Amino acid sequence: MALVPVVTFGLVIGSFLNVVIARVPERRSLWMPGSTCPGCGNAIAWHDNIPLVSFLVLQGRCRACAAPIPWRYPLVEATTAALFVAAWLVFGGDLRQFVMAVVFLAMLVAITVIDLRHQIIPDVITLPGIGVGLVASVAADRVSWLQSVVGILVGGGLFVLVIVLSRGGMGGGDLKLGAMLGAFLGWQALLVGLFVAVMLGGLSAVALLASRRLARKDAIPFGPFLALGGAVALFWGDAILAWYLGGFER
Repeated sequence: MALVPVVTFGLVIGSFLNVVIARVPERRSLWMPGSTCPGCGNAIAWHDNIPLVSFLVLQGRCRACAAPIPWRYPLVEATTAALFVAAWLVFGGDLRQFVMAVVFLAMLVAITVIDLRHQIIPDVITLPGIGVGLVASVAADRVSWLQSVVGILVGGGLFVLVIVLSRGGMGGGDLKLGAMLGAFLGWQALLVGLFVAVMLGGLSAVALLASRRLARKDAIPFGPFLALGGAVALFWGDAILAWYLGGFER
């Protein structure tokens, strides 16, 4: 029964993230006006704006104009709810760590979808996220303030080095996201997250090139891989580090 409010909370936050995803890249207010149909512009009634439920009841179409509702909306809501449940199962015994985790995960969901759609990582999320991550991780007693600060410097510094060596082959948005990951995770778990991101990004690039869905000069958004690496490090970073370092003690 404890999972019911967590799922509900995740669906509600996921619905709000859909607003963030739609409006932040266009620099529109998150609060005004209320939700409207992108097709006909009609205001969406509250009973047509219930996460997941309204999509199913309306069979994926606007009540006013029958325009299809993008699958992105229910997917974001369901994914956010699933991540919140995972956070509760892992951190639910410590409310501070659970709150830190869901804030972090919500940011990662928004960043992932925005980068996939627009190939940008908004400063309005990552820059405040650095400060929020520092305060939240220390308040949750997950890492020390020094580990978080070093994480910020390592996460940002590595991408500065990549940007310089690649002569702009990677954007400033990735740099700020790297610093945000370091703030939330601390420098040790950050390294796990970066390793996962690089491995998954590299494998995806190879697969896309081999299938000819991607040309060598085409850009691949790296933000989603960083976000996925950050989520992996949040849930399993300490265990992965312990396993890896334990191999040297044998």
